[in-house]
Amino acid sequence: MKIKGIRWWMVGLMIAGLVINYLARNTLSVAAPTMMSELSISTEQYAHIVVAWQMGYAFMQPVAGYIVDAIGTKMGFACFAVAWSVVCAMAALATGWQSLAFVRGLLGITEAAGFPAGVKATTEWFPARERSVALGWFNVGSSLGALIAPPLVVWAILNSGWQLAFILVGAMGLVWSALWMWLYKHPRQQTRLSDEERDYILAGQEAHLKDAKPARAQWRKVFGRRNFYAIALARFMSEPAWQTFNAWIPLYLMTERHMNIKEVAMFAWLPFLAADLGCVLGGYLSPLFHKYFKVSLFTSRKLVMLSGCLCMIGPGCIGLASSAYTAIALLCVGGFAHQMLSGALYSITSDSFGKNEVATATGLGGMCGFLGAALFTMVLGVLVTQVGYSPLFVALTVLDLCAAALILILARQVVEPAQPEPQMAPAAA
Repeated sequence: MKIKGIRWWMVGLMIAGLVINYLARNTLSVAAPTMMSELSISTEQYAHIVVAWQMGYAFMQPVAGYIVDAIGTKMGFACFAVAWSVVCAMAALATGWQSLAFVRGLLGITEAAGFPAGVKATTEWFPARERSVALGWFNVGSSLGALIAPPLVVWAILNSGWQLAFILVGAMGLVWSALWMWLYKHPRQQTRLSDEERDYILAGQEAHLKDAKPARAQWRKVFGRRNFYAIALARFMSEPAWQTFNAWIPLYLMTERHMNIKEVAMFAWLPFLAADLGCVLGGYLSPLFHKYFKVSLFTSRKLVMLSGCLCMIGPGCIGLASSAYTAIALLCVGGFAHQMLSGALYSITSDSFGKNEVATATGLGGMCGFLGAALFTMVLGVLVTQVGYSPLFVALTVLDLCAAALILILARQVVEPAQPEPQMAPAAA
């Protein structure tokens, strides 16, 4: 039986995987106040634990992207998902900050394939004019996972202990891995895909994505592209904001805004709900800019990123907020802004590289992003007890604005022969 609009069902499957990927990483941030008390972990030691994850994730991203390009989206994503699920559950065995840092470092290594595989799958399944929308929906998984983490982890802590949260998320990852292996196929092999939709997908893809030769990705070719350096530098400057949100919001609300654990469960998920809206809106803004401003699709991606970076001025003003609720509202603006600009960056990456390079390029860009995040986390861990959070949020705003300037100045559209417009009307997501 043929399924209409099956490409959107594939996005739903990818979203579920990214939700669990982010649940695994965000479980720590919500459990951190309780774990720091029970395991006698200081703020600086907590920063070391976060950096261990970020460094593992950073250096493994290009390797993970290369592996996904080499062995394929289906098998690559599944292998890494099984690994991160097992490692996530292992955190329940931690007895101190050193053992926890070791396990989180392993988690960073195993989670590194999430975005390279997701961006590659989206590139395989969508024509160029729909890709920003699809990536926007896919990126929802990152903030949705962070959104679910506070109530899930607090429930586990109140009913059993923080260990239960890590075990539950690990089990969820194993279930998803089985579903991915069962359901995911490339459009050329998907028997439930109609011929009309398959032709629509393939006809709307750029020439550098249509080559069926299984050529391996070559890092030197990726490094030889001007756009790679624009993307890598932008990721280096913009990623610290999102990683700060993921790792520090619950701790910030408890230490700076004096909320208890139940209040954290009630409010810490709100910035990630706003981030979901930023993912989706950013995806739809690109074709709107393309249509109404009469700019190319590539330029429309740049405008979306600029819009998101300008919105990051909101959390930069958090030090002026006297009310905890105003601070949460500004964090919501930040979550919305970052996921809007993040989706635009992934679309620019997808537009800039061939199908056998896109996961590798995404991984290399991610490595640069998480090295920037790790550097900022080390600074934050030392300075937060001396100067507070407010100056650090200002620094995040400045970094994001610099990232937007780099993309506007350096990134250039890949020039190809004109392609005929596909005629099929796109199915609703």
